[in-house]
Amino acid sequence: MSNQDKNAAQVAAGAEKDTRDQTVRRMLALFAGRRRMLAALVALVVVVTLGTLTLPTLTGEAVDHVVGKGQVDFDGLASVLRWMAATICVTAAGQYALALVTNRLAYNAAYDLRCQAFDHLQRMPLSYIDTHEHGEVASRIVNDADQLTNGFVMGFQQLPTGVLTIVLTLVFMFRLNVTIALVVTVLTPFSVWMAKFISSHASRHFAGQTQLRGELTGLVEEMIGGIGTIEAFGVADEVCAQVADVDARLGQESYKAVFFSSLANPTMRFMNSLVYAAIGIFGAFVVLSGGITVGGLSAFLSYADQYAKPFNDITSVVTELQNSVACARHLFELIDEPLEEPDAEGACELGQVEGKVELDDVTFSYVPGKPILEHVELAAEPGRRIALVGHTGCGKTTLINLLMRFYDVDSGSVRVDGRDVRDVTRASLRSSWGMVLQDTWVRRATVRENIAIGKPDATDDEIVAAAKAAYADDFIRRMPHGYDTVLDGSASLSAGQKQLLCIARVMVAKPQMLILDEATSNIDTRTELLVQGAFENLMRGRTSFVVAHRLSTVRDADEICVVDHGCIAEKGTHEELLAKGGIYRDIYESQFAPAE
Repeated sequence: MSNQDKNAAQVAAGAEKDTRDQTVRRMLALFAGRRRMLAALVALVVVVTLGTLTLPTLTGEAVDHVVGKGQVDFDGLASVLRWMAATICVTAAGQYALALVTNRLAYNAAYDLRCQAFDHLQRMPLSYIDTHEHGEVASRIVNDADQLTNGFVMGFQQLPTGVLTIVLTLVFMFRLNVTIALVVTVLTPFSVWMAKFISSHASRHFAGQTQLRGELTGLVEEMIGGIGTIEAFGVADEVCAQVADVDARLGQESYKAVFFSSLANPTMRFMNSLVYAAIGIFGAFVVLSGGITVGGLSAFLSYADQYAKPFNDITSVVTELQNSVACARHLFELIDEPLEEPDAEGACELGQVEGKVELDDVTFSYVPGKPILEHVELAAEPGRRIALVGHTGCGKTTLINLLMRFYDVDSGSVRVDGRDVRDVTRASLRSSWGMVLQDTWVRRATVRENIAIGKPDATDDEIVAAAKAAYADDFIRRMPHGYDTVLDGSASLSAGQKQLLCIARVMVAKPQMLILDEATSNIDTRTELLVQGAFENLMRGRTSFVVAHRLSTVRDADEICVVDHGCIAEKGTHEELLAKGGIYRDIYESQFAPAE
């Protein structure tokens, strides 16, 4: 390896260490507001450790009270046994309380972090959701938070108890016999080195395992969502191979992580057995020389076992903590993603709007240097119905995203009632719009709650009236519990039925402005004609933008805008655009001319 490569490797290792240290500090900061519980944790660790380490001394004293056959100090033995019973009871109570405090600390911290991550996700720009796999994001919030909890539980319960046990055990052993204690001290570094070797290797592979687990979760979710398409096009083998490839890499990384973490137990047990054997052999000679009593050696052997056990526990804890740090880093990376640009200072509430919408010389690009929209000019007077038509990918949906301010324009402005949307709060802007999209979304809740999303205080009469207007009331009443039916995997809805529910949401909310993006694309022709009638009533007096591929749905629009290559290529009514003989006429004839 060249010096340049070595330097690059050292820089990368240093950066990795800094990132890991910063992650650990942020993990500890989760407990900053729980000082009382941390103090209780420390006190309980001390009680449990002292109680555990007192028992071997009491056991040794009990042995020394049994001098030989027929030579038993029953009074002294009874006194020691009483102390042993009291110590066992206090230690057991302390262990129970320690488990309660530890679990509460760990699960509350993970709960707070998961809520923080999910809350942050709600306030992130839509561009992040558009460019990241949903399954991978979900894996961070759900799976990584669970792994983090496991690390917290082990870290709070076993790590401090193990460290304190090692320190106090050495103190007790030196009090019993310095010479034997020195033998233990000399052998200790070998156990420490072995623990460090195992944990460092396990850490690297646990980090890789966490990353690949998220990748696999996202891929599987994506493939399950498109299982119908996969089966229809006969690409199941290719998809299975793709999943198998990621799964194989995850399996290899998991194997290495588990292999090194599994080494901890047998390796440390072997080292512990060496220490125990050394104490037993050396201690026997010390007993023969009168340096320690038989009861003292019995206590010493118990301490040797107590002393060795924490090294095994700490190795397992460190391995689990390395996994937790990797998971925490994933969560913190999500939390560190930039939020949606905040509302401008002094941004006002939009309030009641008349519905005048203007796009003035708007240019926008998702990727810098590659504009999707260029110099778009569009004006909609209050109550007017504007149709947006054009070939797939021409920029219609992008226009809708700008109206809702899911994205901000690169140049130009979008105005509502003469006010730039960047000068009003997003919440007030978006609450003024009602949207029905081609991609339907139904949450796990009752039918009633799904319809009332846009107006949570809607009465039952309003909800039923909206469902009737959307022609959804009939199939809702045929469901097992009508409007109280919980929509989940057990209550199957067709794509058309889901879209009718989405239409009912808008009907009940009665927003001041409307966006209908292929709002009837999944509905049969007969129901579409009925729903169009309901839309006619809803759009009356409201500014409406209708995106459609089927021109039959936009013939009656006040103005039809033909979007082509990011520009408004044509404007006019249905008859005017047909007479012009341009792009609109080409699209119209492609849909209707063969039938005529």
